[in-house]
Amino acid sequence: MSEKLSVSELSESDRTLALKRFKKIQPFLEEGVPLTQIVATENISLSTARRWVARYRKDGLTGLVRKPRQDKGVHRCLNDEVKKLIEGLALQKPPKTIAHIHRQIESYCDLQKLAIPFYRTVYGIVRDLDPGLITLAHEGSKTYKQAFDLLHRQESEQPNAIWQADHTLLDIWIFDEKEQPVRPWLTVIIDDYSRAIAGYYISLDAPSALQTALALRQAIWRKNDPNWHICGIPEILYTDHGSDFTSQHIEQVCLDLKIRLIFSTVGQPRGRGKIERFFLTVNQLLLSKLSGYAPTGHKTPQPVLTLTELSSEFDRFIGEYNQSNHSETKEAPQKRWSAKGFLPQLPESIEELDLLLLTIKQKRRIHRDGIRFQGLRYIDPLLANYVGEDVAIRYDPRDMAEIRIYYQNRFLCRAICPELASTTVTLKEIAAARYARRKALDRQIKERISIVDALMGVKRKSKPKSSPTISTEKTKSQSPRLKRYFND
Repeated sequence: MSEKLSVSELSESDRTLALKRFKKIQPFLEEGVPLTQIVATENISLSTARRWVARYRKDGLTGLVRKPRQDKGVHRCLNDEVKKLIEGLALQKPPKTIAHIHRQIESYCDLQKLAIPFYRTVYGIVRDLDPGLITLAHEGSKTYKQAFDLLHRQESEQPNAIWQADHTLLDIWIFDEKEQPVRPWLTVIIDDYSRAIAGYYISLDAPSALQTALALRQAIWRKNDPNWHICGIPEILYTDHGSDFTSQHIEQVCLDLKIRLIFSTVGQPRGRGKIERFFLTVNQLLLSKLSGYAPTGHKTPQPVLTLTELSSEFDRFIGEYNQSNHSETKEAPQKRWSAKGFLPQLPESIEELDLLLLTIKQKRRIHRDGIRFQGLRYIDPLLANYVGEDVAIRYDPRDMAEIRIYYQNRFLCRAICPELASTTVTLKEIAAARYARRKALDRQIKERISIVDALMGVKRKSKPKSSPTISTEKTKSQSPRLKRYFND
């Protein structure tokens, strides 16, 4: 060995080999047992035992490691041109088998009157090629970058320094409002420093600026759950190049809240491994335990859950996740986020945040009995002063119990629906109820029509049928004649 290594620098296999050899000569070194007696019981030669003792006394355990060959990688009696030819054939696309490369080398050496290399020589040359070189040649630059490019893994130094946002199509089938099987989308916002989940949104619709805004709204504002403390305005929001993240609305929101919006490189969504790891955790610890779970490639199962039921399960899971120790930080995300007395920066009011984030905006007129929307009636005492005025309303589709009313771009009040005031009802549930109601009415209509058809059919059968015989004279008199002459 050119340099003396410490035991900690040895590989696991080298360390195991060194200890195995040391145990064989240990009786001689520590107890004075003759080497001739040791070699008889350990089945090694006397010269080997003497060599091990000398190397141990010189270099310690590292001296008992097998020395690497000095000519490793050097193929003697092999033409350099033939070696380069073997490497070139191994890098061709599509990849060739070693047997095919060896046959081509045989043909070439026969023509050039050169010594034909053995199969194991060709195999050794191909095996010693740089894995990065083989990957780049066979699979292209994109795969090479994913596997071998150096990455700068950015680590936040404090909570809310960087938030990551992303979407994923969940590996579970649930019922939509029409009782059809669908796979829901999950939008998640995670704090880079603590790995805590700041906000999320589950929807049956494909990712959009609305879903991102609703997840951001939950992430930024205080939670109703007293055990879920993560909130505040982040310094940086790190996302991919999805159309929802690059939308003008999200960019404007980030400008208004003074959030730096940073995108990953187009086509290279790396550096977001923390949120990808969370999606894997969701699959392993939550979805795999629920009915309707179906990983990619598996048969579609019969759904059991609805969107509301899945959201409830996810709420419970987030509570457990934020309170459990993370495998990398060794701390619970919630505890790590709130350590050192961190105080988040918050908007002045939830109304100000809603004005920025909630993109669902409708115009309505205030009537004497309130505002009518989605077949519901919303009231507030303040509306009495604005009867007949047109206002803008904004709402959260996850909770239709209340809407926010803006008059001339100024927040006016929150109006509640008396029928839903004590509960939380989503827009999806309202749509599902309407669909079920229409379906029930359609069924009643069909039942009544079928009764009419059945009764009218009986009456038709009871009527006497008239004789089909018609007199010839009547037929002739009824048939029109074309007059051709004056006397006709």
